[in-house]
Amino acid sequence: MDDMSILCSFVEYKKNKDMKRFLSSLGLVVLLMTVLTACGKGKKGMLTPTSSGRAYEILVVIDQGVWERPAGRALYDVLDSDVPGLPQSERSFRIMFTDPSNYDSTLKLIRNIIIADISDIYTQPKLKYAKDVYAYPQSILTIQAPDEASFQDYVTKNKQVIIDFFTRAEMNRQITLLEAKHSDYVLNAVKEMFGCEVWVPGELTASKKGDNFFWAGTNAATGDLNFVIYSYPYKDKNTFTKEYFIHKRDSVMKINIPGAREGMYMETDSLMTDSRAISVQDKYALEVRGLWRVKGDFMGGPFVSHVRLDEVNQRVIVAEIFIYSPDKMKRNLVRQMEASLYTLRLPGNLLEDKLAKDAEQQEAKTDSVN
Repeated sequence: MDDMSILCSFVEYKKNKDMKRFLSSLGLVVLLMTVLTACGKGKKGMLTPTSSGRAYEILVVIDQGVWERPAGRALYDVLDSDVPGLPQSERSFRIMFTDPSNYDSTLKLIRNIIIADISDIYTQPKLKYAKDVYAYPQSILTIQAPDEASFQDYVTKNKQVIIDFFTRAEMNRQITLLEAKHSDYVLNAVKEMFGCEVWVPGELTASKKGDNFFWAGTNAATGDLNFVIYSYPYKDKNTFTKEYFIHKRDSVMKINIPGAREGMYMETDSLMTDSRAISVQDKYALEVRGLWRVKGDFMGGPFVSHVRLDEVNQRVIVAEIFIYSPDKMKRNLVRQMEASLYTLRLPGNLLEDKLAKDAEQQEAKTDSVN
C-alpha cells in the first residue's frame, strides 16, 4: 500500500470515529430532551423537582397594584371564601401573593399557582390550565383578560370553576397516595358486600357490618375519620333529591350509628345541608354535604355523601365520609377523606374488570399482528 492509500485510510477512519461520537452525543441530547419534555406533560421526569408548599396553599402571581384594586380583591375573595358544609368558618385556601418581578425559580416550584395575565392583546377573558410545568405534582391556572374590569367580572362569575380546579387537583394527589396505600380489609369487605371497590386510608381499622351497610373508622377521641357505604332500591328520578336522601340517610343512621345511650343516634341537620349534581368517573352523582349530630347528645360534625346509581343492579349506592373533631379545624380532614369517595367503582366498572378487559384487548392486538 502506497503512502497516499495509507493517508486516505486514516482520514476515513477518523471520519467514522468522529461520526460515531457525534451520533452518541446526539442520542444523549434526545434522551435529555425527552426527560425534560415529560416535565410539562403530567409526568415526573428524572430531572423534575418535587413541588413545594402545603395542601390547599396557592401562590397568586399578580401585579401588586392590581392585587390591591377591585380586580385583585375579586380573586382574593374567591380564594378566601368559606368551605361549605363545615360547622365553623374555614377558608378554601391559604393565599400567598407575589409580583411578577419576584416570580423566580424558587416560587415556580410551588404546587398551586394562579397567574393573572391582564393585557390588551386579549379580546376576552379566558382560563388556561397547565400541569407539572416546573415541578411535580403542580397545577397552574392562568387567568387572561384584556383589562381589570373584565378580569374582575370573569373571576367572580367563574368562582366555583376556580375553586373546583384546585380542590380536585389536591384530591387527585390524595387519590394517588391512596392507590399506593389503602385499607385492603375495607376494599375486600366492600367488594364482598356490595360488589364495589373503594380506597380508604389504612388507619380506618375499626368496622361494623349491617343490613346493606358497612362502616369503617378510626375510633379516635378527636380527629376521628369515618367512612360508610349503604344501598337502597332505585325507584325513579325523585330518588336523587336532597329531601329523599336526607329521609333515607336518617333511617339508615338511626339503625346503624347509635349513640352512647338508648334513644341516641345520628341524624342530619337538614337546615345545614346542601346538594349539587357532579360527575364521578363520567357518571352522574348527587353530592350532599352538611352537618350531622347525635340526637340527645352534643356530638356532631361535617359529612359529605356521594349518591350514585348502580345501573347493573338498579339500586342506589351511597358512599359517605364524616368527621368528628371538636377541637381541630376540619377542612383538610374532610377533603382528605372526601378523596376516597371519588375512588368508588360500581359494578360494571371495577378496576379488576378494566384490567382484564385491557389485557384481552392487548392479546387481541398481538394475535392480529401474528
